[in-house]
Amino acid sequence: MATDPVCGMNVNEKTSTITKVSDGIKYYFCSSNCLVTFEAPEREFKNLKTTLIISGVLTVIVLALAFVPHQHFLYEHYVLLALATVVQFYGGWRYYRGAFDAAKAKTANMDTLIAIGTSAAWGYSAAAVFLPNVLTGGLYFDTSTAIITLILLGKFFEEIAKGRASLALKELLDLAPKTAIVIRDGQDVEIPISEIKVGDVCIIKPGEKIPADGMIMSGHSSIDESLVTGESLPVSKSIGDHVIGSTINKSGLLKIKATKVGKDTVLAQIIDLVSKAQLSKVPVQKLADQISSYFVPVVIMIAILSSAIWIYAGQDYIFAMTIAIAVLIIACPCALGLATPTALLLGTSKGAENGILIRNGEALERSSKVDTVVFDKTGTLTEGKPKVTGLHFLQIEKPLFLKYAAIAEKGSEHPLARAIVDYANVRVEKIKEAAAYETIPGKGIKAKYLNGTILVGNRALMNDENILLGDHSIGIHNLELRGETIVIVAHNKKFIGAISIADVVKQNAKKAVDLLGQKGIEVYMITGDNERVAEHIAGQLGITKIFARVLPQDKEKKVALLQKEGKIVAAVGDGINDAPMLAKADVGIALGSGTDVAKETGGIVLIKNDPLDVVKSLKLGRYSIGKIKQNLFWAFAYNVAAIPIAAGILYPFFGFLLSPTIAAFAMAFSSVTVVGNSLLMKRFELNS
Repeated sequence: MATDPVCGMNVNEKTSTITKVSDGIKYYFCSSNCLVTFEAPEREFKNLKTTLIISGVLTVIVLALAFVPHQHFLYEHYVLLALATVVQFYGGWRYYRGAFDAAKAKTANMDTLIAIGTSAAWGYSAAAVFLPNVLTGGLYFDTSTAIITLILLGKFFEEIAKGRASLALKELLDLAPKTAIVIRDGQDVEIPISEIKVGDVCIIKPGEKIPADGMIMSGHSSIDESLVTGESLPVSKSIGDHVIGSTINKSGLLKIKATKVGKDTVLAQIIDLVSKAQLSKVPVQKLADQISSYFVPVVIMIAILSSAIWIYAGQDYIFAMTIAIAVLIIACPCALGLATPTALLLGTSKGAENGILIRNGEALERSSKVDTVVFDKTGTLTEGKPKVTGLHFLQIEKPLFLKYAAIAEKGSEHPLARAIVDYANVRVEKIKEAAAYETIPGKGIKAKYLNGTILVGNRALMNDENILLGDHSIGIHNLELRGETIVIVAHNKKFIGAISIADVVKQNAKKAVDLLGQKGIEVYMITGDNERVAEHIAGQLGITKIFARVLPQDKEKKVALLQKEGKIVAAVGDGINDAPMLAKADVGIALGSGTDVAKETGGIVLIKNDPLDVVKSLKLGRYSIGKIKQNLFWAFAYNVAAIPIAAGILYPFFGFLLSPTIAAFAMAFSSVTVVGNSLLMKRFELNS
C-alpha cells in the first residue's frame, strides 16, 4: 500500500495500473483519481549509489593492501578475502541475480559474463588463500573488486543519463495542480484536485493552472499549453472552447465545466502513451537482443579456447586465467544493451516535448522508412468546417449586404448559416433578429425584417421565388466549378449578391506538402468528395496524386494498393473516421487529437492540429533510428575490436597484455559513450 500525496488516501498497488516506465516508476490512480507513483526511481538510484560507495571504499582498501609487504601484515590475505567477498557478493549481487534469471530462461546475457569473469578471479584467489603451497600464482582480489566497482560506476553514470532523458515525462507529472476552486451550492470552495467530478464548474484565475479537461462556460483568456502541445505561443480561448487540464491560464478569469478528470485527462493519457513507448522495443532492438543471446555463449567459448591455446603455447594457468577473465569482461555487451533503449527514451521524450506522441518503438522505426504519405482531406489538410471565402456580385453596399444575410441566417442551425453569421459578426454591428423565419428544407431560409423579405439559399430557392440572376448565373456557375458552395442572397425579390463558402486549407498544409516533396516523399490526398472539389483543394496544396469519391470503409483499400506497389505508407487522418485507414498503413498518424488521445488508432498521435507536425514526426523517426544504428555500430565495433586484444593477440608481437581491470574500465567507458551519444538527441531541433 502507498499513500496518495495529494488526497492522503491509501492506494492498492494491484489496482488501477496505468503503466510502468523504463526508469522503474509505476503509475497508478487512487479511487479519487489522483496520480500516485510506486517504486520511485530515487529508491533504486539511492540503492545503487550506496552499493557503489561501499564497493568503492572496500576496493580502494583492497588495492592499497595489495601493495603492502607480507612481512608487515601477516593476516593480509584473510583481510583481502573478507573485503573482496563483500564486494563480490554484495556489490556484484545484481549480476549474479541477472545471470541466474538468464539461466532459468535457458539463455545468457551480459550479467552472465560479469558473474563468470569476476567469480573466476575471486574463486581462484580464495582457494589460493587456503592452499598457498598448491596455488602459487598470486591473488587477484584487486582484479575482481576493481571490475565490479568499475561496472557499478558505469551503471551509476547510465542511471544519471536515463534520469536526464526522462525529464520530459517528469515535467508532465509535475505539471498537475494540487487544488482547485469549484462552485458548490453557490459558493466558491477550494478542494483537492482529487475531489473534482465530471460536471463541476471550476474557477481559474489568471496565472493559475487549469485543474481538469473541460469546456469554457464564461470568460476569455490566453492559455499556455506549451508543456502539453509544444506550442510556444499562448492559445486564445473563449466560451465553448475546450481546455486541457494542467495548462496555465495566462490572463482572464475563466469558468470551465469539467469534462474529464483523473486518468481520463489528456495529461494522464500522454503520460501513459509516452511511458509505454519508452518500454517498447523497436525491431532493430529485438535483432540486437537476439544477437546478444548468441554472442554471450560465443564469448564464453572464445575465453575457454583462448586459455587453452595459451596453455598449449607454454603459458601457465594463471596467465591463461587472466586472458579468459579479460575476454569475458571486455566482451560484456552492456553498450549493446543500452544502444536502443537510451535512444528510444530520448526520441519519445523529444516528441512529447513537441506535442508528438509515439505509441511504440515499432511506429518510430517504421516512420523512418516512410516514402509515401496519404492525407485525408477534411479536417486534416483542411479546417474541417465551412468558412466564407468571398462576397461576389454585390448590388448593394457590403455592410448592408452582410447585415441582411446574417439576419436571415441567424435563424438557421445549418453549418453554412453558422459560417455566414461568424463571418458577419466580426465585420458588422450587432446582428438583429428577424420578425419571422421560415426554413425551406434543402433550399435555404426566408426571413421577415422591417416590412421586407430576405431570402438566403441555393438556386432552387431562387427559382421557386422567381428571383432572376441574369448574367450573374454564369459567374456563380464558375465559382461552383472551383469546388465552392455558393449561397445566393435576395432582398424584396431582387438578387443582391452571393457568398462563396468552402472548407479552407490549413495554414501550414501547403508548407508540409512542399517539405515532404523536398525529402523525396510522395504525397497523396484521399477524400469522399467529388473530383472537382478534390482537384481544387489539391491544386492549392500542390498535390498531384488524388483518390476522390472514396467511401470511409474503402480508404484502407487504397492504402493496401499502395503497399502492394512496395511503398512504405504513412496515413494521416483524424483518428476516428479514418481509423481503418490508419490501422492498415505502415504508420498511422492521428492528427489534431488533443481532446481524446487514448482512443486514437494511430501509431503516432499529434496533439496539435497542424499538418507540419507530420513532417516533424517523420524527421524525428529518421533521426532517432539513425542514432540507434550509430549506437549499435559502435557497440558491435567495440566488441569486435576489443576481444582479440583481450585474448592476447598483441602479446607475441608487442608484449602487451590487457589486464582484466583495464578491460572492466574500457567496458564501462563504452557504455557511458553510447549513453552520451544518445543524450546528444536533447539538442536536436525539430523546427530547424
